Amino acid sequence: MSPTTEALTAERILETTEEVLRRHGPAKATVVDVARALGVSHGSVYRHFRTKAALREAVTKRWLDRTSEVLSGIAADGDRDPESRLRAWLGALFEAKRSKAGDDPELFATYMVLVDESGAAVAEHITDLTGQLTRIIEAGVGAGVFTTPGPATAARAVFQATGRFHDPCYAPEWKLPGVEDDFAALVDLLVRGLRRG
Repeated sequence: MSPTTEALTAERILETTEEVLRRHGPAKATVVDVARALGVSHGSVYRHFRTKAALREAVTKRWLDRTSEVLSGIAADGDRDPESRLRAWLGALFEAKRSKAGDDPELFATYMVLVDESGAAVAEHITDLTGQLTRIIEAGVGAGVFTTPGPATAARAVFQATGRFHDPCYAPEWKLPGVEDDFAALVDLLVRGLRRG
């Protein structure tokens, strides 16, 4: 039974677009390919996403949001002390990015192209992540564990300092021997820098 446009949802289109991108790559994947995979006309896809660029941006945002959702749970975990929350959050960010690069290299390469096209989605993602870090650092300041003149400034500094472990341009380094030790040493240094006294 072929799908109908009534059963067509934005989420279903995004899932299918991801599969089409994995199969064809970003240079060759078209809206017509997505529509064909869904068994609908390309006009049906355009009713949900007005342009090919809008569809690609939505797929990129969905991909980035998966990481944000996992991290937001750690950032909001009031049962953990702020230092262990910060360590867990940074570790989860590194692992999420490394998993995406290693588990599905074809799709990761595709998303690298899409991320370059989707400045707004990437900027939102970074704003969300630094906002989560800010809340963790604010909690640490409130608990008397961390000291900083400005949690938002400290959060941006921590995010930028750890870029080697989450910025996709460093993905080839994430498989190198000793990368976990380098990551642990950097996190220790950053936490010591934030600690009061």
